[in-house]
Amino acid sequence: MNIIITGASSGVGFEAALELTLTNAHNVIAIARSQDKLARLLDIAKGINPECNLFPVAFDIVHDDYADLKQFIGARFDDNIDALINNAGVLINKPFAQLEETDFVDMLQSNYLGHVRIIQALIPLMPAGSHILNIGSMGGFQGSAKFVGLSAYSASKAALHVLTECLAQELTEQQIKVNCLALGSAQTEMLEKAFPGYESPIMAFEMGKYIADFALTGHKFFNGKILPVALSTP
Repeated sequence: MNIIITGASSGVGFEAALELTLTNAHNVIAIARSQDKLARLLDIAKGINPECNLFPVAFDIVHDDYADLKQFIGARFDDNIDALINNAGVLINKPFAQLEETDFVDMLQSNYLGHVRIIQALIPLMPAGSHILNIGSMGGFQGSAKFVGLSAYSASKAALHVLTECLAQELTEQQIKVNCLALGSAQTEMLEKAFPGYESPIMAFEMGKYIADFALTGHKFFNGKILPVALSTP
């Protein structure tokens, strides 16, 4: 399979990219803004599987030119994408009263509009039977427990959740499946920065493996679903 994953420089995206390169069954384009972190990803992947088909590319899904990205993809995937994992995102932990309008703009650009842009750009390269997997959050899942300081982040993820449901309908004729995993906590750099001292019961590599497995098989069972992936209820 030809797979693209964004936000692959750290956290669950990093781990999912590694999981997908354990064998030579998949070709993976790993996208992130940091060239240095992508170089580290490639080094580790090559250490695990020297013959892995991992192609890192430094790219900003919000601001960069998609013509260049599509040319990169075409040269390696022959303009054929089987799975797109939209994992890129950022988190701001700040009380609502202290949030600036620019904070909401940043959250929407990174956690929502960037995904809109990459989906629109790459849909023409996705055949029938392909899978778009958005990575959401329990913070944006209706009826879940909410946390002080995450209103801007959670609202941006909620927008991604609804987009998933809409796209599943819009892409019915093309037979492209669209799902979203609303993740609970996993022990990542982003979590540690937002909540210093908190320890998640789920390690980043465990969540990364779950994401990788679902991207490969989840669309055989689900379409247009927002699936909570958390130990807590609600």
